[in-house]
Parts: sequence; structure tokens; C-alpha cells
Amino acid sequence: MLTSGCSQMFSLTFCAIFTGHGVDPNRVKVSQASSLRSCPSQEAILDIKRIRVSYLRTWFIPDVIAAFPIGYILLFADLQYNSDDNPSKTNKMMRILMFVRILSLIRLARVSRLVRFFNEVEKVSNANLEVVRLFFRILSLFMMIFLLCHWNGCIQYFVPMLEEFPSDCWVRKENLMNATVIVKYSWGVFRALSQMIALSYGSMDAPTNYVEMWIVMVSMVSGCIMYTVLVANATTMIANIDPAAKEYKSKMSRLEHYMTFMKLPPELQLRINNYYQARYGGKWFHEKDVMETVSSALKEQIMTAMCSRLLRKVPLFQEREENFINAVLLKLRYEVFLEGDAIVQRNVPGDRMFFIDHGQVVMETESEETELCDGDFFGETCILTKGKHLATVKALTDCQCFSLSWNNFQEVLESFPDVQKDLYKMVQLNSDGGIV
Repeated sequence: MLTSGCSQMFSLTFCAIFTGHGVDPNRVKVSQASSLRSCPSQEAILDIKRIRVSYLRTWFIPDVIAAFPIGYILLFADLQYNSDDNPSKTNKMMRILMFVRILSLIRLARVSRLVRFFNEVEKVSNANLEVVRLFFRILSLFMMIFLLCHWNGCIQYFVPMLEEFPSDCWVRKENLMNATVIVKYSWGVFRALSQMIALSYGSMDAPTNYVEMWIVMVSMVSGCIMYTVLVANATTMIANIDPAAKEYKSKMSRLEHYMTFMKLPPELQLRINNYYQARYGGKWFHEKDVMETVSSALKEQIMTAMCSRLLRKVPLFQEREENFINAVLLKLRYEVFLEGDAIVQRNVPGDRMFFIDHGQVVMETESEETELCDGDFFGETCILTKGKHLATVKALTDCQCFSLSWNNFQEVLESFPDVQKDLYKMVQLNSDGGIV
């Protein structure tokens, strides 16, 4: 589907100039089908009557003119005037008929629809992968450049053809009178491209008349425009590649200036840089903004996919109703700790519970040390009693955790009084349960 519009433009010009055949009338059906999306709102129209009316008002007449069998008329005229005794009149009539062939190029006005099609493809691909979007943009750019070269090459051949190939034209100089269509087309595009990129090779001969001179000037101007568009698009694509990584580098650059200005110790600067790398992974994003812009249903699905397995391992949340679990999930906060960080300190009042998503920690009490890893948790009774921690928890590796604060948990319990009573009974029956 991507190349259908461009191939239609290509074949139309190629057949009209080099082969002398008209456009297949069956292609008119394609134009009728393309009216499906003719309305500005891009709403698909399936009503056959509306499609027909829209087509008759827009592209019907250009398509009829473009589909006119000029090639057969030329063949008939050639046979008719060969027997004429007036050769000048015959040549004049044939040149007029050959010029009428350019009417087949009316449908090239559809190139605007081709540009719109490329833009729509880019929008669709943008919803999937950045690489795919970039690929389609580069492909559409080069296809448009080739289409420009194609038109220019066809005009290069069309002008001497109207003059019946004079002796000083490039077609005769290159001995292409009896060459195949592909060879003629290749030389035409080669001359056009040589003029467009301002290379003398391939177009060393000076124009033989003012028509060729104007063609060369137009080729040079179109080449300058093509070069400008190519550079502008390349610059835009480079600037838009991985904007999150570029924003991260910008933030880190500002952070470096801040740490230098504040004269922080090198060791502390290194730990700050390591934290940002562990927290954002080289891509800057605002997690809070993302979560606030999505719907509540999507927010629940995101948190369920990320943290549901962690929550289900905690005895406090096992066999609880789904609504309660979803409400707790929405209160979790993502936190990152570097290797060696003291996540909690012993004998310090606690107000948060931690779920280890990835990493290892060591829990140190007065009598023992216990290592915890992915899927484990600690500080569970702090969200109920706000008591003091009985152990110090340090990160053995960079740890990615989710935390649940006492204040947020109390907000959830206010909406579920039955669960609140059940949890407080559990605390009263086992006042020393869990590490606090």
C-alpha cells in the first residue's frame, strides 16, 4: 500500500512520455475507490451514492482526460497521414497530436494525496515504534525525491521528441534512437539528476535552444529545492531521534553544573550520577505526569502488571477483595536505592513498607543478618502501628522498590472499614509479629 500511490504516478508519466500508450481506463475505478476518504474529517464513507457523487464532482473529468487513448490516435494518424502528399502538414499534425499526449499527466495532481498518505502512514507508525516511524519518513522522502527526478527525466526526453529529434539533440548524440525504452529512460533520469545536483558529467553539452535552456535552469532550481528539503528533513529527523535520551543528557548537564557550583565531593557526585542512571536508565520521563494523564482504569492495569505479584506475597494482603488490592496498588510509589544505601535505620520510627521489585538487601538486627531479594518485603507493621524499626536494612545492590506509606494506607482503610477492623485485630493478637 505504501508504494501504490508513487508507483501510479511513476507508471503514468513513464507510459505517457516514453511508450506513447494511454492510461488504462480501468484505473478510473481506483480513483472512485479513493473517494472513500474524501471528507475533511477523514471519516470512512461507505455509501455508494455519496462516493459516486463525490467522484463525479472531483476527479471524474481529469481521469477521463487522462485515460483518453492518445496512443491509438497517434497510430491511426500516422497511418492516415503517411499517404498524404503534403509532408509539412503531416509533420505539423503529428507534432500537435504528440503534444496532446501531455494531457495524460493531468492525474499527476494527485501527488498531494500521495503526500497526505505518507503523513498518515507516519502517524500510524508513530504509535508503534520510533524506528518504524523513522523508516517510513526516510522512505517517503527518498520516494518523493525519486519522483521529482523521474518527472524531470521524462521532460528531458519529451522536448526533443516534440521536435522530432533534431540532429543536435542529446538523444541522437547518445545514439539512442533505436534503443529500448529502459535505456532511453535511464539516460533521461541520468541527465536530469546530473543537472539537479549541478554536476557537469552527464550534461556537458550546452543547451541547443531556449527550451532546453529553460529545462536546465528549472532542473537546477528544482535540484536546489530538493537539496534544501533533504537537508531540512535530515536535520529534523536527527533532532527528533530519541527525545527522552536527549532530555536526560540535558538534565544531567544541568546537574553537573549544579554539583560543580555547590562544590560537592567527587564521591558524592559519582553517587548522584549513578542514582540518576539507575533511576531513569538514560531516558528522562515524568512518571507522575504519565500516571496523571491516563484514566483510572489504565492506571489500575499498569500498577497491577507491575506490583500485583509483590502485594500478593504479603500475609496482610492475602485473600483480600480485588477492590481493596487495586486501591492499595494505586498508592504505591516507585523508589530506587544504590548499593550501600541504608533504606531504614534501626530504632527509627517507620512510616513506610517496602516491596523489593529487583535487587538484594540485608536486614541487620542485634543477633542476625537476613538477606532479602526480588519479591520480598519488609517494614509491614510500620503501616499499621508507625512503630520503630527493629532492624537496619541496607542495599547490597542497586534496588528498585515500591513503597507504601502509613498515610496512604490509612486513606485506603477508611474506604474499607471491614478490612481495617480485621487488620487491627491481627495486630492486637500478634503485637510482635514482623520486623518493625
